[in-house]
Amino acid sequence: MSDRVVIFDTTLRDGEQSPGATMNQDEKLRLARQLEILGVDVIEAGFPAASEGDFQAVKAIAAAVKGVQVAGLCRALPSDITRCFEAIKGAQNPRIHTFLATSPLHMRHKLNKSPEQVLEMLQAGVTLAASLTPNVEFSCEDASRSERDFLAVAVEKAIACGATTINIPDTVGYAQPQEFYDLIKFLLATVPNASKAVFSVHCHNDLGLAAANTLAALAAGARQAEVTLCGIGERAGNASLEEVVMALKTRSCLYNLETGVKGEQIYPSSRLLSMIIGQPIPPYKPIIGGNAFAHESGIHQAGVLKCPETYEIMTPQSVGRAGNEMVLGKHSGRNAVKARLEELGFALTEEQVTQMTEAVKQLADKKKNIFSEDLEALVLEDIYRLPDKYKLRKLSVLSGNMGVSPVAAVVLEVDGREEKLSSFGVGPIDAVFNTISQLTSRSPVLKQYAVNAVTSGTDAQGEVTVRLEEGGHKSVGRGSDADVIVASAKAYVNALNRLAKKEEERECATL
Repeated sequence: MSDRVVIFDTTLRDGEQSPGATMNQDEKLRLARQLEILGVDVIEAGFPAASEGDFQAVKAIAAAVKGVQVAGLCRALPSDITRCFEAIKGAQNPRIHTFLATSPLHMRHKLNKSPEQVLEMLQAGVTLAASLTPNVEFSCEDASRSERDFLAVAVEKAIACGATTINIPDTVGYAQPQEFYDLIKFLLATVPNASKAVFSVHCHNDLGLAAANTLAALAAGARQAEVTLCGIGERAGNASLEEVVMALKTRSCLYNLETGVKGEQIYPSSRLLSMIIGQPIPPYKPIIGGNAFAHESGIHQAGVLKCPETYEIMTPQSVGRAGNEMVLGKHSGRNAVKARLEELGFALTEEQVTQMTEAVKQLADKKKNIFSEDLEALVLEDIYRLPDKYKLRKLSVLSGNMGVSPVAAVVLEVDGREEKLSSFGVGPIDAVFNTISQLTSRSPVLKQYAVNAVTSGTDAQGEVTVRLEEGGHKSVGRGSDADVIVASAKAYVNALNRLAKKEEERECATL
């Protein structure tokens, strides 16, 4: 049995299904390229039959990435399978990932089919998929609550019909590590043709055991782990890529397994995802959280200063976090900016590097030191943006507790025309949002407003996320600036641009 674990990343499919994590096509492409740099083996790019937008995004990713397999998810239905292959066929190594429920609960209440009918659907679906590509994965949905004997029959039939990867998911996060270990051992020992396929696991985190169950399955003989960055996904999320990969690396003597993931790209990848979906990384998140390598206790500090291994089981650098910072400022040259960007995993054009150098100098006029997180925020703010219908040009706010209502004066570019307006609000943010709404003739409902400091210190950039809803459609906007009110305005305008973009897409779809 191979000691190489295939890392199957489903951030763009299962991860994107989690509330608030929806991405547009450009964002999916950007993250797919970063996943390729990270070194995952398979990118599950989406569910092509779900929508035209998902189909186009999967197709674009299949054409864009070259050093990684691209998979599309589909039900075991002929229409789903053929649609999936149409989306992924441009990939260098396309994979059809088809699934069908095998637990009594799902077969009875969701599928309304007998076990015999399910096996017939399985045979037809996998056979069709295998006729389109030799790279076929079959998932037994809700495997951890399936009857073992029936599960073994389903797996044997799927392999006989052409499946080269068999996925055993803990779909609802129900399994415990020891029983999941036993399940994988049982299947490998019981299924006659088990040696003809790679066994995979896809674990959810409903009981907080997704990573533990994944590692138990790998110890039992599974050789593919289905994971997501930061563990995002349905309900409580999926097994976290960084936790599984670093557990295998840190405890290599225990598992004797390896992956192709580049550890130093873990944090940059997670940070990019965080910025794209507008959800900050929790400080206590293992591996990548802000406190993961922080030490406040005097005893801990003393130990780390004498020997880092006393309280650190891995180095910050091993996951792409800087142990020390190259300080950038207004005197920094283009080469220093370019080098730091490359260290952070950003592959920018020469023109974009020049643009970033100017952005660094402008920020340096507002704050003394510029950290990696500041640079990442600038890249997302200045480089990776959708074409804007609305552009914030100038902003001035008057606020305080001297009896005068907060007022905001805004200069906004709307479809190339400069518009100006002043308006009041309950507070400075309310005044800014009211003014922008009037200038754009829009009236969205603010569903969420969140501020996160990009770095420490009173001069830290504020990273603002807003969620808007208008006419039944939702959007997420992000903005960063040393002035948190300006960052708020940028985030609000960004969300309005996303709403406008969705309207354009809907209009094009009806033509």
